[in-house]
Amino acid sequence: MDKISLTDEQLIIAFQNGDRDSYNLLVHRYKDKLTNFIFRFTGDIDSAQDLAQDTLLKVYIKKDSYKEIAKFSTWIYTIASNLAKTELRKLKRRQTYSISDLSTDDREFVIHRPDEGSFEDIEDTHVFGSILEKSLMNLDEEFRNIIILRDIQELSYDEISKILQIPLGTVKSRINRGRFKLKDILKEKGVNLY
Repeated sequence: MDKISLTDEQLIIAFQNGDRDSYNLLVHRYKDKLTNFIFRFTGDIDSAQDLAQDTLLKVYIKKDSYKEIAKFSTWIYTIASNLAKTELRKLKRRQTYSISDLSTDDREFVIHRPDEGSFEDIEDTHVFGSILEKSLMNLDEEFRNIIILRDIQELSYDEISKILQIPLGTVKSRINRGRFKLKDILKEKGVNLY
């Protein structure tokens, strides 16, 4: 059987049984996803890359602590989320955390599209992405994390509940409240969502 067609759960079990190629395939599948997730959580690409590596290293070292009762993605995102939260606490203690570090350009972008509801050209998409990144950093940590997991990483409510270790009802409530807060922040920046 071709390893590429194996599920994440099958790959981690193969790795637990000594198959290092299975680990390499998991790294290939998750490295960019983890970096993206952690970047949106911390707002620092260097830190995100380091924490993604730390997450993958933890998977390597703690491979035997994975149990097949949970999806592999839930397990790995839980590790990444915990590492990102720890890093944010360290940054806050050092008081070096700043959303202005997201770009070297402190000017605010304003998007005016009176007759259109979508971003059709690459430049507008890039500008919107920049505004979205900054807006996410303005959300409280509990809302930022949950919005990233649901709307960007596209994880299920159940997976998010397991990753964050909170009840399903709380997940749904925080997603709704987080979306409203994000919409308000975007509106302040001149972005109207339909």
